[in-house]
Amino acid sequence: MCGRYQFSMEQCEEIQRIAQAIDKKYGMDAWRPGEICPSAAAPVLLGGRNGLHVSLMSWGYPATGHLVINARAESAAEKPMFRESVANRRCVIPSTGFFEWDTEKKKYFFKLPGEPILYMAGLWTKYQGRPCYTILTTAANASMQPIHDRMPVVLPRSKLQAWLEDSSASEEMLRTVPPELEVSACDAQLRLW
Repeated sequence: MCGRYQFSMEQCEEIQRIAQAIDKKYGMDAWRPGEICPSAAAPVLLGGRNGLHVSLMSWGYPATGHLVINARAESAAEKPMFRESVANRRCVIPSTGFFEWDTEKKKYFFKLPGEPILYMAGLWTKYQGRPCYTILTTAANASMQPIHDRMPVVLPRSKLQAWLEDSSASEEMLRTVPPELEVSACDAQLRLW
């Protein structure tokens, strides 16, 4: 599962470039970097004729009475809500890492060891004319299991284009065990409702 993630510009030049492209395209008041929460507008990467390009979307597929912020990689292609997106509307969510809480509501931060950026596999759609996205999750690997049984599908930088444009390659990526992550406890705790 992934309920919050970090988009911190101070840590990564590539994240800074993405943020600058979003600001240029949508204006500086269209979003806020930092800790990204469900329903917030945030940058995503899409494929195109000239390579990757950025888009600003809201996090969560609207459903009756709630937002669907995650989709299970193992079954998304079978679900009516995600089927078309799996086939034709895949996206990449850039981040500097993500947060998860244990059963005692202690907050942890996960990132790739030695890397300033972590890319997550996602899907997008339009709801009432507005683009929105969800993050794909998979079974937790050994680095995540002590905290939670699910984690985002993490994409290597070298496979972003393939994830976005090659259906066969994207199917394989959904079955790949994510890389081991570095975890650190956060000082501040957040009460979850």
